[in-house]
Amino acid sequence: MSAATAPTSAAANANAPALPPLANDRFLRACLRLPTDATPVWLMRQAGRYLPEYRATRDVAGSFMGLATNPEAACEVTLQPLRRYDLDAAILFSDILTVPDAMGLGLSFAAGEGPKFAKVVRDEAAVAQLAVPDMDKLRYVFDAVGTIRKALSDENGVGKVPLIGFSGSPWTLACYMVEGGGSDDYRAVKTLMYQRPDLMHRILEVNADAVALYLNTQIEAGAQAAMIFDSWGGVLADGAFQQFSLAYTKRVLSQLKREHNGFRIPHIVFTKGGGIWLDEIADSGCDVVGLDWTMNLGRARARVGDRVALQGNLDPNVLFASPEQVREQVIQTLDSFGKPSDVAGGSGHIFNLGHGISQFTPPESVSVLVDTVHAHSRKLRG
Repeated sequence: MSAATAPTSAAANANAPALPPLANDRFLRACLRLPTDATPVWLMRQAGRYLPEYRATRDVAGSFMGLATNPEAACEVTLQPLRRYDLDAAILFSDILTVPDAMGLGLSFAAGEGPKFAKVVRDEAAVAQLAVPDMDKLRYVFDAVGTIRKALSDENGVGKVPLIGFSGSPWTLACYMVEGGGSDDYRAVKTLMYQRPDLMHRILEVNADAVALYLNTQIEAGAQAAMIFDSWGGVLADGAFQQFSLAYTKRVLSQLKREHNGFRIPHIVFTKGGGIWLDEIADSGCDVVGLDWTMNLGRARARVGDRVALQGNLDPNVLFASPEQVREQVIQTLDSFGKPSDVAGGSGHIFNLGHGISQFTPPESVSVLVDTVHAHSRKLRG
């Protein structure tokens, strides 16, 4: 579906933002709360270990970072889920920790242990050494963006679906930088936050400016939407979230390109566990708020009104149920959002999971999900 064929009013057409030439622009239209013929769907971690073709490609590359730092391999795994499923967007295959790695912290992925940093940032000396990294150190990411865009485009330069670029939020990156890897209790990062808020603010300032530059460079390389993953914002107390997470997400958003080459670039913010701050996130300057599975979409839609579109929010573990149960849960999620608006300015909806897809997910369950989203959302519009 192109913008030219989407259902819309004359007034909406007159005021619609410019969108790039795409065979399927449902995702971008929904981000900007423009009418669509069906609800678009993509999945967080849609390129990943649940797909046997991904595992085979990773084996050839030798490691996760071997994939992520090879533009051709990153392109291949980005496209794999699009070959299997009728998805409405591609998302760059990379990792949120590329930015602190470029700061010199020494990222590695040990088998079965997750990401680790050789250096941690916990004292004045370590904080003083932090700086926005030279983007040339992340050239492999931008080369991957360009390679993917080329692979998605036909001979006339028309893309199959849009490409989403992304980064971790300043707070989420800080969690890994201070902890040295993943954490169950966030003791080190919260201790630093409470004991030395001045150091934490400095980390977050550097991170925010680095993330903004990183995302803008992705956009210049060809990303058609930008997503900020505030994966660990929900571990903060009320008050601390606004001061140490949301304030720096807003700092990123204030610097992001809203247009590139004359086309509108939507901005998405996903805070896992952030439902209690929905209104504040909606007012942050983003176009889309991603929701985890703890939020009811209908109530969220009523609260945000026409400020932002919503993305989400099926529990990823639903995909371990039977095909009929998956279908029922997808329909319930769509029904909870309600009948989409047929005029510009109504809240848009992008169907997604409430967090990343599990590596153990049966691939056939994803087929049921995607097909049901499109079929049932068309019925709602009918």
